[in-house]
This record gives sequence, structure tokens and C-alpha cells, in this order.
Amino acid sequence: MEKLVNLKARFRVLERNVLILTGLPLPAFAFAYLHTNSPNMELNLPELPVLLGTVLLSLVIAFLVLQWFNFHQGIKKVRKSEISLEEKVDRYSVLTMQRFYKLFFIGFACAIGLLFYDSAGFTIAYAVTLVYVSLGKPTPDRIAKLLRLKGEEKDLIYAINQRE
Repeated sequence: MEKLVNLKARFRVLERNVLILTGLPLPAFAFAYLHTNSPNMELNLPELPVLLGTVLLSLVIAFLVLQWFNFHQGIKKVRKSEISLEEKVDRYSVLTMQRFYKLFFIGFACAIGLLFYDSAGFTIAYAVTLVYVSLGKPTPDRIAKLLRLKGEEKDLIYAINQRE
């Protein structure tokens, strides 16, 4: 029972932190998107070199690929290790937070890129970022599937979301 209470507390902290990292770039991107699509909104932004925009978009795409690769490589190592469920969940939490910090910065980079360069590439990159955010949000089902838990461990993870 103590194990379940401990796992619930860890999961709640992870869930809260992920939601914060998910929500913060959204207003920045919304502002940039409205700015680029509104004829009434004028900002005196400096002209930046086009090459800088290309580099920024390339970095955004590279980080999108990198966050996916790093997360799944880390999960594979956790899966193969012979450690306790609590340690597996802790490592999953660390990997998830690393992933969402990258997605957080990618979201802001997309907003900045769209604001300065008015390029559809940044809008598409942000849409892909939102897909990763929605598919990567931690849930007991995702934890159990990613870590390939079975039996009692799987039941314990599913019990995280049960309210008492």
C-alpha cells in the first residue's frame, strides 16, 4: 500500500510538471500566429537574416527527432534493466521531463521563428510538437506499455489513477 501511495505522489508531480511545460509555450505561439494572420496587428520587429530562420527551423526539426530518439533509447535501457518498479518509474519520469523540456523549448523556438519569419514551416513544426506532447503525456497506460510491465507491476501502475 505504501508503494502505491509513493507511486501516486510521484506520478502526480510528473503529471503537473508536464502540464506546466505543455501550457507555457502555447500563448506565445498563439500570439505569433495571430500576429502573422492579422492585418491590424503591427509590430516593429527587426529584419533578421533569412539564413538564421533556416538554421532555426533546421534546429527545431533536429530537436524534434532528437527528443524522440533519446526518449525511446532511454526507455529501452530501463526496460532491459533489472531494477525495482519504483526505480523504473523514477527513470521514466526523468526521461519524460527531459523530453518535455525539449518540447517546451521547441515550442518557444517555433513561436519566435513564426513571429520573425512568418514561415509556415514553424507552424507545421509546432503542430508536430503538439502531436508529440499529446502522445507523450504520461498516463498509467503509456507507462505500462512503454516499460512492458506485466502482472502485479502493471496492476500497481494502473492503480495510480484510481481515486479513493
